[in-house]
Amino acid sequence: MKTGLTRIRFLLTSFSVLMLLISILMIGLKGFNWGLDFTGGVVTEVTLDNKVTLTELNQHLDKVLDQDVQVIKASEDGQWILRYSEEVTGDMSITEQLATISEKVELVSHSIVGPQVGNEMVEQGGLAVLVCLTMIMVYLSLRFDWRLASGALLALMTDIIIVLGVFAVLQLEFNLTVLAALLAVLGYSLNDSIIIADRVREIMRMRPNGDTNEIINEAVKATFSRTLVTSGTTLVTVSSLWLLAGASLQGFSIALFVGIVCGTCSSIALGVTMPQLFGLKPADYIPQPIDVEETYS
Repeated sequence: MKTGLTRIRFLLTSFSVLMLLISILMIGLKGFNWGLDFTGGVVTEVTLDNKVTLTELNQHLDKVLDQDVQVIKASEDGQWILRYSEEVTGDMSITEQLATISEKVELVSHSIVGPQVGNEMVEQGGLAVLVCLTMIMVYLSLRFDWRLASGALLALMTDIIIVLGVFAVLQLEFNLTVLAALLAVLGYSLNDSIIIADRVREIMRMRPNGDTNEIINEAVKATFSRTLVTSGTTLVTVSSLWLLAGASLQGFSIALFVGIVCGTCSSIALGVTMPQLFGLKPADYIPQPIDVEETYS
């Protein structure tokens, strides 16, 4: 008979699997809104009159440059970061185009990221995630048996894919800061999964004749307060970063926020429920006697 906690675990597991499938579908259908870090383009930082608003600047640049321009408010008053895909051509430079709406135009910096550099960043970023996942697989295989290891790895991949699915659905810009957030989510989710899986293994060794379902529930209860405090304090920090850090770190904050929420749910549900479905039982941790005669024969 399923207890309340068991029902919650299985419901969260079903929900995580459903979100995983939806995320894969959305990634395949919509793809990603790659940032200039990956596609190449132009980044210009300028200082304008304080009276120039974000809406006014956006409308003006979209009209005169005839391309999509991302405008980010910098930390200092009147300072803006402009990102666009193609260099300005024609008789007027970007500063001359801005002079029509602002009396004060100062060029702080101007850089061009080539498409080749963007392609290299895509390859290196993908390689970094692949190497990270490979090392995690090796570690989990050595630390736990294949059922607990596969549960932790499945929870880990689910967290990452759901974060990617959110970015695909909302078409948020995917840049290097988002990639850094994904790597941070990998470590955060792995830490939660290992702590709960380690507790499950410890209780199973103490109770070789116990019930698997009860042992997993007890492990979740034993680590829940720690998980709640860690996730809660981290979410407060990430939420503050999301609300106060500005547009430049918005993607980073969203990726961390979604990853932490998904990581917490998958660690206490998917990461330990899947091993149970795979047939994990306390008898697997009963020490087996060694046949000395067979060993030395």
